[in-house]
Amino acid sequence: MALATDNPALTSSLLYLDGVCVSFDGYKALRGLSLVLAPGEMRAIIGPNGAGKTTMMDIITGKTRPDEGDVYFGGVQDLTKMDEAEIAELGIGRKFQKPTVFESHTVEDNILLALKAPRHAFATLFGKAAADQNDKIDSILATTRLSEHRQRLAGDLSHGQKQWLEIGMLLAQDPKLLLVDEPVAGMTDAETAQTAELLREIAKDHSVVVVEHDMTFVRDLGVKVTVLHEGAVLAEGPLDVVSADPRVIEVYLGR
Repeated sequence: MALATDNPALTSSLLYLDGVCVSFDGYKALRGLSLVLAPGEMRAIIGPNGAGKTTMMDIITGKTRPDEGDVYFGGVQDLTKMDEAEIAELGIGRKFQKPTVFESHTVEDNILLALKAPRHAFATLFGKAAADQNDKIDSILATTRLSEHRQRLAGDLSHGQKQWLEIGMLLAQDPKLLLVDEPVAGMTDAETAQTAELLREIAKDHSVVVVEHDMTFVRDLGVKVTVLHEGAVLAEGPLDVVSADPRVIEVYLGR
């Protein structure tokens, strides 16, 4: 690859994918995928099933290695040479579609467990959290609309609230980039609208990539949209623009 100084798109990006290809048993999941995310940007990724959305997230987080192509974080970190733990330490957090919270613990304790701290600090779970931890927990609970539920068991939350709690647990890790997979699947209309608002708040001081099928939700996010199809970018731009693209209508919106 060319030196970073020769590539302004790379040096100014938070996340940079160029020509990424990956195959599984002969099936080409990604076929030359290229995507650039700016620092502080929120991007929505849409596309039909099998378009490569999950594989793209797997590549970014180190779960899957690309066969070819460049994947850089912060303009300098080559993610293809790092494992999942190293990539997480860089500040890339991922929320999967199905929420995974500690159901037998309170909402507050779920956040406390997730706080970025030395391992021995997890002993504070049943003790008194430090003042700065309490401030951080208060802030995260406010952002995720869970302040009134801090002493409830996570298992007693609604599906939507569990999704918010998991987003809060991700925020506790102080990520620079959040990858969020179908956050509103199974939510009520009211929860969906609140989730769009919540993510817009988070995007004020984090970069966010949201993979989603719900077009009303994507419209509420009000961000640039990337449409994937057969492992590559089909279209990119505001939702109104990509929605009017005949190729997008044919392969995705028209189905």
